[in-house]
Order: sequence, then structure tokens, then C-alpha cells
Amino acid sequence: MPTTLTSRIFNNGNSQAVRIPLAFRLDAQRVSITRKENGDLLLHPLPDAPADRAAAIQAALQGFGELDDVTQRAFIAELEGNRAQPEPDQEREAF
Repeated sequence: MPTTLTSRIFNNGNSQAVRIPLAFRLDAQRVSITRKENGDLLLHPLPDAPADRAAAIQAALQGFGELDDVTQRAFIAELEGNRAQPEPDQEREAF
């Protein structure tokens, strides 16, 4: 793959856009743009939100390791117990 190609800049409303050649195609919907001290622009692909968030959460949870069956059941029972308890009435001032 080439490391340098020339492309065109065009106006799109009040913004400028650059056609990115196929050889430099980005596998992302969004990018961050950084202007370097020498004036160069650096494009960095950003992860797509929903799928990457799920992957990030799964990766973070992997850090806790596997839970044994007893611990999993106790955790689920605790969650279900908290959900089954009604919320206490709130005391509020009259209008």
C-alpha cells in the first residue's frame, strides 16, 4: 500500500471535505482530527459506539475472571432480591 497519495479538497456547505482514496479507506464512521504544530492534520478513526461499547464492557468484565456457580447464583439472587423490594414512599412538601 502506498504511504502518500494526492487527493482533492472540496467545499461541502461551510466545511471542507477531502476525498480519501480507497487505499486509505477508514473502517469507521467518525474520526478525531488533530492539527499538529507544523500544520499537518492527523485523522484518527474512532470506534463505532454500540458494538465497541459492548466489546469494551465485555473486556472489562473479563478482568474479574470466571465466577464459580455458587457465586453466580448468589449474585443473581441479590440482584433479584433488590429488584423485588418496593421503593419506599417519598416524603414531599405540599405545594
